[in-house]
Parts: sequence; C-alpha cells; structure tokens
Amino acid sequence: MTSTQSDRGPLSGVRVLDFSTVYAGPITAMLLGDFGADVLKIELPTGDPARTHGWSVQDRQGIQHGLWWKVIARNKEAMTLDVRAPEGREIMLKLVAEADVMTENFRPGVLEGWGLGPDELHAVNPRLVLLRTTGFGQDGPYARRRAFGSLAEAMTGFAHMTGQPDGPPTLPPFGLADGVAGVTGAFAVMTALHARDHGDGRGQVIDLSLFEPLLGLTGPAPSAYDQLGVVPVRQGNRSRNSAPRNTYRTRDGAWVAVSCGATSVAARVLRLVGRPDLVEQPWFSSARERVAHVDELDGAVQQWIAARDLDAVVAAFEEVGAALFPVYDVAQLSADPHVQARDAVTTVDDEDLGPLRMQNVWFRLSRTPGGIRFAGRRLGQDTDAVLTERLGYTPEQVAALRQDGVV
Repeated sequence: MTSTQSDRGPLSGVRVLDFSTVYAGPITAMLLGDFGADVLKIELPTGDPARTHGWSVQDRQGIQHGLWWKVIARNKEAMTLDVRAPEGREIMLKLVAEADVMTENFRPGVLEGWGLGPDELHAVNPRLVLLRTTGFGQDGPYARRRAFGSLAEAMTGFAHMTGQPDGPPTLPPFGLADGVAGVTGAFAVMTALHARDHGDGRGQVIDLSLFEPLLGLTGPAPSAYDQLGVVPVRQGNRSRNSAPRNTYRTRDGAWVAVSCGATSVAARVLRLVGRPDLVEQPWFSSARERVAHVDELDGAVQQWIAARDLDAVVAAFEEVGAALFPVYDVAQLSADPHVQARDAVTTVDDEDLGPLRMQNVWFRLSRTPGGIRFAGRRLGQDTDAVLTERLGYTPEQVAALRQDGVV
C-alpha cells in the first residue's frame, strides 16, 4: 500500500463536511477521507487554528505551512465560508443537502445560534449524520464550558494516574483525548451510517464528548472505587495489572520497555535474568501477586539489563521469546526496518513542500485499502471549485461573495 493508491477506498461516494476545528473532529474526518470519503473542509475565513499549531516549514514563496495541518487535513478539499452571513448560511445548507456526514465541535448552542442546528440541517437533509464533538457533551452542568483535550485528560483521572509517584500529575505531550475522541467519532459515524442505510433511511445526531471515550480507556477505576474504595495513584511506568513491567536503562545508556502481561512471558524474563527461584515461588503464577512483589522483580530485571548493552539485551530477550522493545525517538522510528517495510511512515508528494513524510493510514484492508491522495491544502484553496462545480455559482457570483467577505 502506498500514498499513490489509485483506488479511493471503500468509503468512496460518502460525502463529509468537516466543519470542526483543531483535532478531534478533524481526525474523524481524516480517517474517513483516508478510506475514500469525499471530505470538504469548511473553515471560517479566519482559518482553523490548527493551521498554526506546532512546527511549520516555509515554501519557496515564503508561506509557512503547518506540518500537523498537512497531516490532519490530508485528503480534504478546503474552502472558506462565513456561515454567520445570510449568504454563507445559504451556501452551507446547499452543501448539507447533498452530504452524508457533517462534523462540528462548537460549544452547544453556537450552531443553533447561526440557524444551523440539527432541526434546520435535517429539514434540508433528513439523511444527514451530524457528529457534534465537545469537551463535556451536549448536556449536563459543564456542557457550555470551554474545553480542550487537556481538560478531559485531567477530568478522567488520566493525569492523576500518570507520572512518577513523587511527581506531579502528568499530561501527554500530544492530543491524546482528542485522538481517542477522533477515532471514536469515526466509529460512531460508521455506526450511524449503517443504522441509516439498513433502517428507515434517516440520519441522526451523535453527541460525542472528549472525556467519555478517554474515561472508557482508563480501565476499571470507577468499578474499583465503587467496590473497594480504591483511588489509583501514580506509579511511574509500572502497571497495577502485571509485573515486571517498566522501562529499564542499558549499560550504554539506552532505554527499553519490558512487559510481562502473561505469566509464561514473566517466567521467561526471570529465568533469563538469572532468577529462576522467583518463578518457583507460589505467588508467581498470579499477576496480582506478582504486582505485590514488584520491587523484587523489577530489581532483578533492572540489574541484569544495566550490566549489558542494548544490542545484547534485545538479542537475549528475542532468543527466549520475551517481550521487550527499545524506547524510540522519532529518528529511530523512521529508520526502523519494520516501519519501513510496512510503509507505516509514508511519503506524500505535496504541492507546497514536495516529498513529505507522514504517518500512513491506520489500518490495512485486504481488498479495499485506502491511501493518502494529498496532504492538507491551503486556506480556501478549493472554494471557487466547490462553488462553481458543485453548487453551480458563476465566477461573477463567487467574486461578489469574496468581495463581501462571505468566502
């Protein structure tokens, strides 16, 4: 599978309006576009703030292009539209009339205030699936609060459980809550499309918060609190589910991750590091009991790894069938032969920056693979084409809309 995949993918013919900003909603639309959906990115004339997030590269004309934007806006045509103007709202409704899916992530009530709430949208297109992504959901006491993924990571207990025991709560260095919500949103959209196409033909509204999908991934913490009164605390890279599980430093200064989720793997590791006596203990066969003896297990593994260089450690673990992998930075990831063989980081021929490396599609379908047709486009790059070719506006009408600031 390559970035030049000619087959649009299994979602070819599904029309998506991406009216969301920054990460969660755009990731949903990106995933749909990766597998062939016809995605139109609609931005207010000021542009999606994500265009200016993070690293950027200047092209030969001196224009800065955000690299995160090139990824999350890939496979999307780009147009600007001020839906707050009457003419802009009219254009949006024309686009909605022929769409299958629309994503938005404004605070509850904003879309309604523009006359573009679910009732108005479904009046022109009863088949529309509307994905509404917000920090806290469409109802409840926090519904109208401003929110970003970091707040969801704080609210769900993720930050409280992440970090060293004597350190502060720790937020991830990337949009974890947004990413989890983005993937969840793609699943929700496909669920709603299936319900529409195999039911009464009507679309529906998806109420997706940033905090609930991440909460679902934090494990049985609410159940443990309910039944046992337990409040999980930070424990570094250790796991409360199995042991040994940690990061360990080699003699030559590299870091490796070891995970022993299965008792058989834990036994291989402890025999490898010269502690078969621990494997014979009556408590060793229980993951829960191994966690209770984690200091002894961790100490044995760390002492053995610290006495050897990385290559020797990797080879020894591989020989006995134990689970270990070096802790990579992005340079090591990009050079890894497995990553290269699977084209997990692929090359896209970008019209602004030339050959551009980025993550490939997230899963592989054997018969109907997707692909990256193009990277994120310039602000409003496809506005004229959408208005004239899709909606039938004349060039003169488009010029008037631009003069009035509608596009």
